[in-house]
Amino acid sequence: MTIPDPAAEFFVHPTAVVDEGAAIGPGTKIWHFCHIMPGAELGPGCNLGQNVMIASGVKLGRNVKIQNNVSVYTGVVCEDDVFLGPSCVFTNVRNPRSAVPRRSQYLATVVRRGATVGANATIVCGTEIGEYAFVGAGAVVTKPVPPYALVAGAPARRIGWMSRCGHRLEFDAAGTAVCPESGEKYLLNEDGVHCME
Repeated sequence: MTIPDPAAEFFVHPTAVVDEGAAIGPGTKIWHFCHIMPGAELGPGCNLGQNVMIASGVKLGRNVKIQNNVSVYTGVVCEDDVFLGPSCVFTNVRNPRSAVPRRSQYLATVVRRGATVGANATIVCGTEIGEYAFVGAGAVVTKPVPPYALVAGAPARRIGWMSRCGHRLEFDAAGTAVCPESGEKYLLNEDGVHCME
């Protein structure tokens, strides 16, 4: 068993491959069979589970958690505190063909601060997942997800709203809700959900 050295700036398991030119933030842990490609940028305090691939040009913010069997392709940016569930999928070309090179046509995907992508969800490229949004397990995201939205299904549709702590919000007639864990208050109006704290 390999235990991270607390004195080290970051931890890389012996079976992982970190290519020269990758930038790894302090406190980050890269576990079994991961591959971090040149030009990838991982912020401080990230945790990558087994068999994670981070492609060139990918940017991960602070405290990004990536569970097992996730490939994060060129064009993806994950801001601080993003959670990517096991075996979730990103794409970077909408119409891939083996015989047609499309490296110049990669579309950007941005996962905003605090968002969660559930296990086995698929995020089609060119979309944005809003702050603290929650993509349910197995969902297929084909269009932008608003901040705090709970989406599910294929294609993904909004079925509710979530707090920053990950609790489903129940709004009263005045359009206000309270997170049962944090006590934070939220307001729902024509522009979406806003945290009032």
